[in-house]
Amino acid sequence: MDTALEQIRDTQRASWDKFSPGWEKWDDVNMRFLGPVGGEIIRRLAPGPSDVVLDIASGTGEPGLLIAPSVQKVVISDLSEDMLAVARAKAHGRANVELVAADACALPFPDATFDAVSCRMGFMFFPSMEQAAREMARVLKPGGRIAVSVWNIPERNFWVTAIMGVIHKHLSPPPPAPGAPGMFRCAADGLIADIFDKAGLIEVEQYEVSTQLDVGTAENYWTMMTEVGAPIVAALSKADDATHEAIHREVVALVESKYPAHVAIDASAWVIYGERPIPS
Repeated sequence: MDTALEQIRDTQRASWDKFSPGWEKWDDVNMRFLGPVGGEIIRRLAPGPSDVVLDIASGTGEPGLLIAPSVQKVVISDLSEDMLAVARAKAHGRANVELVAADACALPFPDATFDAVSCRMGFMFFPSMEQAAREMARVLKPGGRIAVSVWNIPERNFWVTAIMGVIHKHLSPPPPAPGAPGMFRCAADGLIADIFDKAGLIEVEQYEVSTQLDVGTAENYWTMMTEVGAPIVAALSKADDATHEAIHREVVALVESKYPAHVAIDASAWVIYGERPIPS
């Protein structure tokens, strides 16, 4: 990996470490939010009792911990040691769960180690998506399965655009470089499927999955997003107190205008499936 990509990786590791307390605090909400996506990943992988599974970019442990009861072993991996500490606590010493700090672009496992690989909402943040896909294909056994998820387009994900739209209106941050890691980097229809094809995977398919971020109130929405969202906090750090409060008020008002009784915001993701070919 070149120096620029290593810098991105190291910055991300520090960011995930920093925000791990927020992810732990909001874990129940996030797991309900991402549950349908993880469920679709598991359905496509169809893990069995003899399988050894690698879960990449697991964060606080999912969907790896959901997979664990039905397989021989799950390796839960993440770039952030502090996020893995949360996952370790949730694992409650389960014997068939191993936790490993790992860079998705340089996985520390031999070739053909795993029967299946899962990765929920990690691809958009990998410094090199192509290298990560090649690494995932490499560690799969011939005939092994892979299923990953990424967010769909901004227009289908108001849960992100509500706060980021108001921030951009007030602060006008510079646009990210083309292809830079970010929430909607993988939103284009077929983008990850094409990367899978180029990594040598076959039987590639893509599915849309809908879910909801149910936080109850607009104030809860604001608090959660400002405690787990590194880009949000980074942008808000540029605001003076008056601007920060104006953004807060406007975000709350916007969310309340759309969800006056109960805040449960629709969201959309892609799940992409593939297989490592069996040599003829």
